[in-house]
Amino acid sequence: MHPGRQLAVLGAIFVVLYLLVFFAGGASGSFTDRLHPKLGLDLVGGTQATYIASVQGGQVPSKESMEQARGIIEQRVNALGVSEAEVVIQGDRNIVVSLAGKADDQLKDLSQAAQMRFRLLVGTTGDVSSVALNPPSAAPSAAPSGAAPSGSAAPSAGASAPAATSVPSSGGQGGGEVVKAPTPSATPSASPSAPAPSASAQAPASPDQEAARAAVQKKVGAAAWAAAEKLTAPVDLSSNPKAGLPFAPFAKLSGEEVNALSPQMQYNVPTIGCKQLDDRPNGAIDDVKTQVVACYQSAKILLDKAPVVGDDINKASPQLDQQSGQWVVSLDFKSEGSTKWAALTRQAFEATATDPCYVAAQSLYGSIEHCAVAVVLDKNVISAPQIQGVLTGTSQITGQFNAGSAKQLADQLNFGALPVTFSSGPAQTVSATLGIQQLQAGLLAAAIGMGLVAIYAFFYYRLLGSVIFMSLILSGLLTFGALVFLGRTVGFTLTLAGIAGFIVSLGVAADSFVIYFERLKDEIHDGRSPRSAVPRAWARARRTIISANAITILAAVVLYIVSVGAVQGFAFALGLSTVLDLIVVFLFRHPIMTMFASTKAFLSPRVSGLGRVLRRASTDPKEA
Repeated sequence: MHPGRQLAVLGAIFVVLYLLVFFAGGASGSFTDRLHPKLGLDLVGGTQATYIASVQGGQVPSKESMEQARGIIEQRVNALGVSEAEVVIQGDRNIVVSLAGKADDQLKDLSQAAQMRFRLLVGTTGDVSSVALNPPSAAPSAAPSGAAPSGSAAPSAGASAPAATSVPSSGGQGGGEVVKAPTPSATPSASPSAPAPSASAQAPASPDQEAARAAVQKKVGAAAWAAAEKLTAPVDLSSNPKAGLPFAPFAKLSGEEVNALSPQMQYNVPTIGCKQLDDRPNGAIDDVKTQVVACYQSAKILLDKAPVVGDDINKASPQLDQQSGQWVVSLDFKSEGSTKWAALTRQAFEATATDPCYVAAQSLYGSIEHCAVAVVLDKNVISAPQIQGVLTGTSQITGQFNAGSAKQLADQLNFGALPVTFSSGPAQTVSATLGIQQLQAGLLAAAIGMGLVAIYAFFYYRLLGSVIFMSLILSGLLTFGALVFLGRTVGFTLTLAGIAGFIVSLGVAADSFVIYFERLKDEIHDGRSPRSAVPRAWARARRTIISANAITILAAVVLYIVSVGAVQGFAFALGLSTVLDLIVVFLFRHPIMTMFASTKAFLSPRVSGLGRVLRRASTDPKEA
């Protein structure tokens, strides 16, 4: 063999790893700062956020719903399985999430319900971005064509005005794709483009809703309420600005008060604007059996019932689109969901020019060929693309995503929607449960233990002890570089449990030394020369070493899959360090032993550590 080649490969691995540590994965700060691993909550403290569950009517959510929500939130924050967040239920309606370090960005979107709905666009009232929120002293005027959107919904995934596309399916009927909505060629008209939602489309109001509507009726006054109830279509303010005066009190309503109104009233009343619609509570437009009102591109739009929902999606995954170079979220539908999706796209594709959805899309976009289907996530319309064919294949949500926001949306869809809605409670900084001093004490104890192992190795194996010592050093450097890089790129958090996993792996590494060296002694005892005994001992020992390490890795994988939190971190650390130890075994230990076998020191019983085995072999030589 050529040991120099294997050592060169190991050197190249070290160079690449530490180049990644110092210059990749968002590395910043001084070189010392770049060598800091990501520490867990028990070592450095972190951020704690509280989410308060609420259901309609102020009822207490069931224990089953809270436990399901806790599990979904934990899956979201531990999407990679190694960040070791603490997610616990407190009381009847609180879920507390604790993450190591400053985690405000990670915590802010955890409570989003992630209810995805696909709805046909059936109406639009045009630009309502400049609707006054206070009763006007003069007649309200229509929004100018150049008005900047102030109340349009922003996608929760961080995308700005994304659109949906679809990968054409070879087995699809008619092929086609869902294309990005074109830029409007003309200012949308404020004239009504579709009938208001009919009474048959609305679910009966609950007693709580009736009480809330009564309170709103009292606030706006009998005259304004009566005028709103008589509306059967949106009021056209572009031709008659004074037509909005009777409805001025509705501009004073909050988002929660607007949510108490029927979709018919939300859509038809001209002084209810996008700001109020966006301020409605979570879950405001989740009902799949009714039409709903939302905002998109500053326009108030009417959406039909939702025949396709997030539960119809089998898998969502972030992907980098090869043609556009942009991040997208790919959607694979379940069998039944694919059938529903094909039926919805067929309805949009085959609509005629007199259908409400066609008129609505024409009003919103100026020039269209087919109806549009809105992709709704919670309260936000994240896209409303036109349908260019009957779709049966894989579809995509596209937009101004980056890798993080695309993955976040995919994770929300994969892990499911929260069974109850949450509002964000207080967030605070928490101190470490163990602290840096305990970490330093633990590392000091580990160093002392490793030093004792090295002393014993030199005493028992002498020259071979240097192989043990150097192997442990190299394995430690590989492990340290890997955990720093993984902490920065995939969120691996080093906790006390993880440190325990790394220390346990040292025992596995020590076992492989014993197996190899004792096999080497057996070969020499059988009469072979040290130079001949090294490769033969390696050939026999490596099978045992691989088997022992494979069992450890398999146990770590199983433990990682079936566990959560700190135990999962222990399993990850144990598996990672065992894999890295195997790399050191094959690329350093065997090559260096081959090199040592050619030295005079290795042939000396007093220096090599082979002791009386070499003396016996020298008095009774045999052919190797």
